Amino acid sequence: MEQELMTAEEIRQLIEEKRFSELKAYLMETNPADIAEVLNDELSKEQYMMLYRLLPKELAAEVFVDLDTDRQEMLIRAFSDAELKAVLDEMYLDDTVDIIEEMPATVVRRILETCDSRDRKIINTLLKYPKDSAGSIMTPEYICLKADWTVEESFELIRRVAIDKETIYTCYVTDKKRVLIGLVTAKMLLLADRDAIIGDIMEDNVIAVPTAEDQEIVAQMFDKYDFLALPVVDGENRLVGIITVDDVIDVMHDEIEEDFAKMNAIVASEKPYLKTTVFELWKNRMPWLLLLMFTATFTGMIISSFESALAAQAVLTAFIPMLMGTGGNSGSQSSVTIIRGLSVGEVEFSDWLTVVWKEIRVAVLCGVTLAVGTFIKIMLVDNLILQSGITPLVAVVVCLTMCVTVFCAKIIGCVLPILAKKVGFDPAVMASPFITTIVDAVSLIVYFQIASMVLGI
Repeated sequence: MEQELMTAEEIRQLIEEKRFSELKAYLMETNPADIAEVLNDELSKEQYMMLYRLLPKELAAEVFVDLDTDRQEMLIRAFSDAELKAVLDEMYLDDTVDIIEEMPATVVRRILETCDSRDRKIINTLLKYPKDSAGSIMTPEYICLKADWTVEESFELIRRVAIDKETIYTCYVTDKKRVLIGLVTAKMLLLADRDAIIGDIMEDNVIAVPTAEDQEIVAQMFDKYDFLALPVVDGENRLVGIITVDDVIDVMHDEIEEDFAKMNAIVASEKPYLKTTVFELWKNRMPWLLLLMFTATFTGMIISSFESALAAQAVLTAFIPMLMGTGGNSGSQSSVTIIRGLSVGEVEFSDWLTVVWKEIRVAVLCGVTLAVGTFIKIMLVDNLILQSGITPLVAVVVCLTMCVTVFCAKIIGCVLPILAKKVGFDPAVMASPFITTIVDAVSLIVYFQIASMVLGI
């Protein structure tokens, strides 16, 4: 039966009543992620430190990894050197690197001074890999076997070093120069004879990634092959680390947040919303708002250039919001669909003709359907109910514009993300706000050109 989680208020009450044995017993039975969630709530610094120091060092390290950056920094500054070393010794090095990347220089210096020379060297190596690369998210803590070992010898090594390794289910086989030549799983070892040779039972067709590979590509490989771990090699195919599925889930979470922010014209923030200051929110939102505001100037210029046409047929003005809104929505539908396809590897640049042809057919069907719906709406709702007195010819102009606008919007919405991907930009940039701004201008030009031709204005 799942244990019911305590609230921060209940935790505070136990601390104030000095019921530490009861609190410690509760913590020992609670998942580290749930403890971190409680610790991320509002507790005083004294209560926070008291609660954290009740945890055994192995559990304390697991909880520490799940805390938000502000809480981690507070703990590091409050720890004695011995306490900090105890926590770092229990953490995997890739987690230590993740924490270092978020900390100010003074805290980083203290962490590195506390680590032993071997760990410090590995941490500095990991920090040198480009941000968002496979090397930056890998861990050097893996099981490495030799092809001429027996299964029994391999088990002896695993028993001896497993406690310090991030995963022991997949073990990698290297030669004397650390070149990756195969892998064996725990299942393969358990089912093999004790005197079987690793080289005879290993899989030699190993999929690996270079250290410079983009982490988004790595995440796609985990999704495609259902990996639990993926080896990382250098330019000479020497094994330098592995990426585990928990790190990839973090990558996918970060990529989704980043894409979501870009698709809504916001600079992605690494902090939770409630911990982001007003100034930081302003700074994240203003660049795109300014850009979109200035690009909207073109829309105003187009309307101004057709001022005489609007004066001759003032009723045309009433349909501008509907046409621009429908065009923007149509473009957004296509762009979001293609961006998703590009993100998961379903669509490549070489598919652009297929994509355009498909969107053309979709655009025709959507455009005709919306045009028919618009004509019925104008003649029944606007004329019969609202008594607007709109002529059938004006209705034809609006319906033709609707068809052409939806057609253009669909094409723009599918082509721009593909082009962005080709030239090296994130396709998510070409999402709703950007597409809508372009389609708004296109829809106005189409509208007034058709009105000029059909109505002779």
